[in-house]
Parts: sequence; C-alpha cells; structure tokens
Amino acid sequence: MNINSLAKEFWQQGYLCIYNFFDMELMDSYQALILEHFGNNPEFVHNDEFLKKSNTDVIPWFPQLDGVDNFDSAEKDQNLIKLTHAILGAGWSSLYSMVMFSHRGSNGQSWHQDCPPEDQSQFNLNRLVYSMDIDASTGGEVLVMPGTHRQGPISVGDIDEDFPQQITLSPKKGTLILIHGHLWHRVLPAVGSHRASTNYRCCPAGAAADITDICVYRNMRYQFSTSTVIEERLP
Repeated sequence: MNINSLAKEFWQQGYLCIYNFFDMELMDSYQALILEHFGNNPEFVHNDEFLKKSNTDVIPWFPQLDGVDNFDSAEKDQNLIKLTHAILGAGWSSLYSMVMFSHRGSNGQSWHQDCPPEDQSQFNLNRLVYSMDIDASTGGEVLVMPGTHRQGPISVGDIDEDFPQQITLSPKKGTLILIHGHLWHRVLPAVGSHRASTNYRCCPAGAAADITDICVYRNMRYQFSTSTVIEERLP
C-alpha cells in the first residue's frame, strides 16, 4: 500500500475506497456486536422534522462512548493511522466512532456535507469501516461526487437528485472508505434485512471538536446539538 499515493488521490477526489483493508475475523466480530446491540426493531433518535427534511433515517450508536472497547481495534490499525496522518498531517485527532444502522426500507441518507464548507481548513474526515458486504442486494451503497470538497456549499435542489458525475461505491466486508467532510455524499435506501457501517471520525489540527454539529443538506442546515433547522435553503 503506497500511503503517499493514496493521500494524493484522496485530496484530488475527496474520497478513497480501499478493499480488504481490515481483517475478516475482526469484521465478523464487529458485525455480531452491532446486530446484538440493535436487535430487530431499533428506535430512531432524531426528531420528526429532521427525519422528514433530510430523508435520513440512519440510526446511530456510539460504542466507544458506551465502554465497548472492542471497537478500539480498527481505530488502532497502524495502516489506518499512517494513512490518516499522511492525509491530515501532524496533530490530527480522533473524534468518536459511530455505528450507522439501517433496517429494511430505510431511506438511507440524502445528499449532504458533514460540516459547513466555507472555511476549507475546518473539516472532518470520515473513516468508514464495513463489517458486511454492501451491494444491490442489501442496498445502502454510497454515492459520492468527486472533487466537490473544493466547491463550497452543496447546491440547493432535489435532496436525492441523480448527477452524471456521481460515483457509486459498493464496499465489501473489510473495506475502508474515506470521505472528506465537505464532499457531497449520499447513501441509497436499504433493501436487505439491514445495513451497517462504523465511522471513525477525525479532524486535522485546528479544527473545532464540534465540527460535525452543523450538517449542510440541499434544503437546509441542521444543528444536531439543538435539534433545529438553522437555515432553510430554498431555490
């Protein structure tokens, strides 16, 4: 694995998708813990306004905050640490791990940026770990718009619009996907029994610890700490 080449590709495209990055047995153990935690009928944690306006019904779990140290293993992977350092430089810091779970019929996530893009030095890095295959049979594939991490705020418009430039990523078990927080990205609806991934968010030196508190959608800016729409984005 050429770390420097991958870091260069990341900054050109705003994302990376690397198959067979993690050990399969570790991924199986993660998947078992995720299914044990969520069970068959997990409850949504966001309010109705957010669910409706964002068309997002992914259910989060923060295992490390709950003391589940099994999820430390992937974050301590030396190749992941070296790649993160090559991308973000010295002084970067981890934020938290977040498991994102969707059951059958979930809408996934509409187009969004994880944090406000006006200041290019202020961003998060998503480090997504896949403990199961994500494909047409499960749904939940990841859509990205290459290069949009350099283009400022996401355009106003249809929250689930298809674009000619979009790329569909279908990660396999053990895949690592990196996504810049300013990159336009989306998750397709889940059609299998469930869909899960684990996001080890981090940020470069100088970025605010609450960098992901405000998310930018095509129709709004939403602040999670206050559960409020802070800007209506209308055409």
